[in-house]
Amino acid sequence: MSKHAFVFPGQGSQFSGMGKNLYESNATAKAMFEQANDILGFRISDIMFEGTDEALKQTNVTQPAVFLHSVIAYQTIEGATPDMVAGHSLGEFSALVANKALSFEDALRLVSIRAQAMQKACELHPSTMAAVLALDDAKVEAICAAITEETGEVVVAANYNCPGQLVISGSIKGIEIACERMKAAGAKRALVLPVGGAFHSPLMAPAREELAAAIESTTFNTPICPVYQNVVATAVSDAATIRQNLIAQLTGAVRWTQSVQAMVTDGATEFTEVGPGKVLQGLVAKIEKTAITNGVN
Repeated sequence: MSKHAFVFPGQGSQFSGMGKNLYESNATAKAMFEQANDILGFRISDIMFEGTDEALKQTNVTQPAVFLHSVIAYQTIEGATPDMVAGHSLGEFSALVANKALSFEDALRLVSIRAQAMQKACELHPSTMAAVLALDDAKVEAICAAITEETGEVVVAANYNCPGQLVISGSIKGIEIACERMKAAGAKRALVLPVGGAFHSPLMAPAREELAAAIESTTFNTPICPVYQNVVATAVSDAATIRQNLIAQLTGAVRWTQSVQAMVTDGATEFTEVGPGKVLQGLVAKIEKTAITNGVN
């Protein structure tokens, strides 16, 4: 039997004006935005609807903004019944609201704590990420490991986005060396990304402690359908395991390619991306050519 997967985007999909039409046309959406403003202690809705790209790029704004857009858009889908869910990095929190493992309020609080903790970790160790195109995953991993061994600089594979598109994460010096070596090894491109720091790498360890404490004190419910979590790329339905994987995700890799492949193996034929942008629809189409992809934003 064919199954319907709902997937949720992460940081980088934000745009000025996001969610404004939802706020103006849907009473439930408006109430959720106002509730979010109260929980966060600032009017994030104003920044989302009217803010500059620069204002939206601040991690403490970006993460809750993308989360809110996704979760509120999901609430407006008539009779949405996912057979499985997944989210890319930050999107995993949206997925956990969709499958009822987390309440909207609790997830928003966690996303806010996560964003602030990551911001602090970025300021502690100036670091970055780079996209590597058209190089074999194993080759990328080997180059990263060699650089760390030779120089002591942190460089790891962070996001397995789709075949031939891998994002690496690490210290600024480590990433510079890695980009040169990736190109020398035959990568079509190796370019530094405009991000605040080395997400999904050991350099996020300072943020992990703070997020772990918040996650440990939050109630997780038994979900209505499995979530394919980033760090394990398999179906998870146990609340305690979901919690542990969510903590591990901060310093672990986003195995998006492997997650989509696992969902397809388990019967997914249709993927609906819920939230800003169309990034995941593009990635899913590259991972599984036969999949039906669409979006709700």
